[in-house]
Amino acid sequence: MKNENNPLIERALSGDQKAYELLVERYQRGIYNLIYQMIKNREETEDLVQDTFIKAFNALASYNRQFAFSTWLYKIAYNHSIDAIRKKKLRTQPLDKPIRTRDGEVQQQIGSDAPSPEHDFLYEERARLIRHYIDSLPEAYRVVIVMRHQEERSYEEIGELLDIPLGTVKARLFRAREMLKKKLDAE
Repeated sequence: MKNENNPLIERALSGDQKAYELLVERYQRGIYNLIYQMIKNREETEDLVQDTFIKAFNALASYNRQFAFSTWLYKIAYNHSIDAIRKKKLRTQPLDKPIRTRDGEVQQQIGSDAPSPEHDFLYEERARLIRHYIDSLPEAYRVVIVMRHQEERSYEEIGELLDIPLGTVKARLFRAREMLKKKLDAE
């Protein structure tokens, strides 16, 4: 499959500022959505989006042109977000430690409607598995899934960007979803 970003990447590597801007425009919304889902803070997300593009374009020479540019860029955004989350961890106090008061000690009792750690773990594990299966799809299918579900592009945009008919976009999305469903059902 033709990678529509290769000419832009080549131009960006040669110092063409306009090519750099076009790549940012093309992926900014999708990268923002990915990071916001992880961070849940608009200002911090905006900072991380900028940092992601800076990291990506500083490492652009290491991009392997055999693979989708979007996959490479999304991995940088994901890893950068995980690093930010790790750096942000707050100091915590154990919940099982009693609180001292003038009248003695009181055991903490905190109720929560939040999902259990087990639920969170299973959710994250499922998400990781889905990302793994998406990465393992043939490129033609992987690209349309990423563009539709991560970058939130319309069928028409995908068709224009990939220079393929609308029917082909729909067929590839259908086939990609079927492949993912089969892999997930086999788990």
